[in-house]
Amino acid sequence: MADKRKLRGATAREAILSAAVDAASVEGLEGLTIGRLSQKVGMSKSGLFAHFGSKQELQLAAIECARAIFLEKVVAPSEAQPEGLPRLYAMESSWIDYVQDSTFSGGCFFAAASAEFDGRPGPIRERIASLTQYWRELLETEAARARELGHLDQETDPALLAFQLHAFLQEANWAYQLLGDRMAFEQARAATQGLLRRFATPEGIRKTKERKVVAARAVVA
Repeated sequence: MADKRKLRGATAREAILSAAVDAASVEGLEGLTIGRLSQKVGMSKSGLFAHFGSKQELQLAAIECARAIFLEKVVAPSEAQPEGLPRLYAMESSWIDYVQDSTFSGGCFFAAASAEFDGRPGPIRERIASLTQYWRELLETEAARARELGHLDQETDPALLAFQLHAFLQEANWAYQLLGDRMAFEQARAATQGLLRRFATPEGIRKTKERKVVAARAVVA
């Protein structure tokens, strides 16, 4: 009986967080309240309060839920690709897919949360900043690895390249969410490819083409 209660509790918490993350991508983390969320999931305030004792606890849990989704949708698929330039391409492509496929109703959860909390000190801002920095560092680390493997020109600055790649992603999300620009994602893909080709060596281009051929074969199979 205790195991069944734990399972029901975990299932209820998962449903609450799923609704919370999607709502926060549109209404912001500050818009998350136990009262409003209880209406969305059809649960009493007291029942929901049993899972999250405070608004801040709910907000932090929503951030961790969004992090898990990001790892599943973006980081894991790209890590399945070979190191260096092929993986760097995959990281950008997976992120664009993650937003374009409407994983969240309001676009990139972390872009929305960053804009909401960038000027507010406290644990919410600190956690958002650390996770955003984690993604930036992943891009920079893979750019450095691509240079080490000879996939990128030795004059390439990994930190600057990561900054530019991240900027393309943020612009695509902004243009689509605010302006309704349906071409934003294809423009981001083109900008990414153009920038990486600018610094790619013949070896890097060859490795990336090999990855694309393997991926195409997998789709056909």
